[in-house]
Amino acid sequence: MDIHQIIDRRSRDLGGGFVVGRVLPYTKCQMVGPFIFFDHMGPLELVPGFPPELDIRPHPHIGLATVTYLYSGSLTHRDSLGFRQEVRPGEVNWMIAGKGITHSERLEYARVHGAIMHGVQAWVALPREYEEMDPAFYHHHGTDELPEYREEGISSRLIAGSAGGVTAGVKTYSPLFYLHWEMDTGSRRGLDTQYPERAVYVAQGEIEIGGNRLTVGRMAVLQAGHAVDIVAIRPSTVMLLGGEPVGERYIYWNFVSSSRERLAQAREDWRAQRMELPVGDGQEFIPLPDDPEKPGADSHQITQ
Repeated sequence: MDIHQIIDRRSRDLGGGFVVGRVLPYTKCQMVGPFIFFDHMGPLELVPGFPPELDIRPHPHIGLATVTYLYSGSLTHRDSLGFRQEVRPGEVNWMIAGKGITHSERLEYARVHGAIMHGVQAWVALPREYEEMDPAFYHHHGTDELPEYREEGISSRLIAGSAGGVTAGVKTYSPLFYLHWEMDTGSRRGLDTQYPERAVYVAQGEIEIGGNRLTVGRMAVLQAGHAVDIVAIRPSTVMLLGGEPVGERYIYWNFVSSSRERLAQAREDWRAQRMELPVGDGQEFIPLPDDPEKPGADSHQITQ
């Protein structure tokens, strides 16, 4: 059997009506390699003048790196290091939280011009020796940093990590891969066994793996050691991800750590407002979720 498990996205409101499809973490599959979080955003049509409540307001992270990737639309990233960056389709914004960072993601362009918001945000758990590294933010674009190829009906972009003998310009801290494929109807390509943990997610269209059809919003976690063929039943947008496992992690709200005690410290730091808010974007404070002792509380829940 090629597929170990199939995960269906679940609806989550990030605040003010911005609903996403939460895939990871999942009860029976918390991580795939170092990937501990995976949200599918949209597609959501926004008309000019929508209320600011849809924005993802300032919130904190520790112990992870975030990677934001859009197919369409635009987000304005601001963080506590002072970076302000417009996130555009096909570019990679890699934010290392490490010992602590805060950021917001505003829909500034869409509020003025309108947009169809569609993309993915993933979190990568940092290895233990890097969990408390200094935070950082990197913006990557262009084929020199994000290798691309097209052959036999498939366009591919390597977002992060290494695959097929090439490496993206994004600096990562454990072995991983993260790919975006655009597949024409009938196209077929194999995924090898370079990494022990791998998954395939359908963001648009329909594919087949080992006789199993996967539609939009479904992630197939693959069997270890099994090379698979991925076939597009119709034009499809597919994300492929995985890598070497980094060990057990605990997750609470926006915090990830190998230590429960570190999570407790992060909760108290945020509650006591000891974490600096994004530069130029520090007018709002989001309280902790209602049940701060509940392990595995919604990882990206933004409470009013």
